[in-house]
Amino acid sequence: MLYSTLFCLSPLPSPIQLLEPVCHQLFELYRSSEDRLRRFTLQFLPELVWVYLRVTASRDRQSNGCIEALLLGIYNLEIVDKDGNSKLLSFTIPSLSKPSVYHEPSSLGSMALTEGALCQHDLIRVVYSGLHPQRETFTAQNRFEVLCFLMLCYNSAVVYMPLSSYQSVCRMSSRLCVCGFPRQQQKLWREPCNRVLLDPEFMVQMLTAVYHAIYNGEWEMGREALEDILYRAQLELYSQPLLLGNAMKNSLPESAPDEPQGRKVLQVEVTPTVSRISISAITTASIRRHRWKREDTDGMSGGEDSFNVNDPDEGFSSGASNSSQPSGTKAGGSGGLRSSSLKSSSNSNQTGSDSPTF
Repeated sequence: MLYSTLFCLSPLPSPIQLLEPVCHQLFELYRSSEDRLRRFTLQFLPELVWVYLRVTASRDRQSNGCIEALLLGIYNLEIVDKDGNSKLLSFTIPSLSKPSVYHEPSSLGSMALTEGALCQHDLIRVVYSGLHPQRETFTAQNRFEVLCFLMLCYNSAVVYMPLSSYQSVCRMSSRLCVCGFPRQQQKLWREPCNRVLLDPEFMVQMLTAVYHAIYNGEWEMGREALEDILYRAQLELYSQPLLLGNAMKNSLPESAPDEPQGRKVLQVEVTPTVSRISISAITTASIRRHRWKREDTDGMSGGEDSFNVNDPDEGFSSGASNSSQPSGTKAGGSGGLRSSSLKSSSNSNQTGSDSPTF
C-alpha cells in the first residue's frame, strides 16, 4: 500500500503535507537497532530514489525536501558504526587458482610456472571502500555518490526484500532510463517528465538489483528493466553498464525458470568434471614404479610363472630374475648327463657286438 502511495504522490503539485509524516516515520524506524525495521525502510528505497530524481529533474526543490532529508539521514547512519567511527568496507577478490562454486582451476588450462606466477599464486587481493564524508545537503557533485552508496546498502540486503520491492526496483530502473526518450512512447505509462541524468556507477548498482530480481520471481519485469538500462547505456556510451548488462543478457536462459511462483535461486552451472590424461613428467622412477605395479599384477594372476619375466633394459636386477640363472644351469647339466649316458650305452653296444660268441 505504501508503494502505491509513494508512486501516486510524485506527480502531485504539492505532496509535502503527505510525504513529510511518511518520511519521518521511515527515518525513525531506520534509526532503531532492530535489523528488521531497518530492512523495512530499505525496501522503499527504489521508490524514494525514483521520486527524488524525478522531482529533481523538474527543478521543484521545495517538494523534495523531506525525501532529501530521509535519504541523507540513511546515508549518514550507514557510513558510521555503532561507536560513531567511519566504516571501512573490505571486499576480497577470489583467486582463480583456487576452486569455487563458479569455476574450476583445471578448466582454465595450464599456466606457465614463471616466477611472477608463483608469487601471485597464493596472493589474496582485498579492496577497501569507505571513509565516506558526512553530507548535509545534496549537490550536483555528490548526488550520485550518495545514491550509489544507498543502492549498495540496498543490494547488500536484497535477499531479505519482499517481492513488491523487486517490482519497485525494476520499475524504477525502467523509468529512470527511458523517461524523456522516444522509448517512453512504447511504455504503458506516458506521463510527461524530463530526462533524468544518470551516473554509470549508479546504473551498475541498478543492474545488480535487477539481476537478483530476475531470478527471484520477476522474470518479465526484470528483463524489461535490463533492456531499458542497456538502451540508456548505449545512448550515453557508458562502458561499465554496457559490459555488465550484455554479460547478464547473454547468460540468461531462453525461457523463464520452471517454477511459476515463489522465489528462485541464482542457477550456477559448475564446470563438469571430466577425465583428463595426466601430463606429469616421465622419469626413470615413474617407469620403475609402473613396472613394479605390472609385475605385482601379473604375480597375482599368473602365479609362479610371472617370476620368470626378466627386464634387461632396467638398471637393476630383482630376486626373481636371479632365480632364473640356476634353473638354466640345472637344465643344462641334466642335458649333459643325458648325452653322456647315451654315449656310454652306445659304446657298450659296440663292445658287445664286436665280442666273439661262444
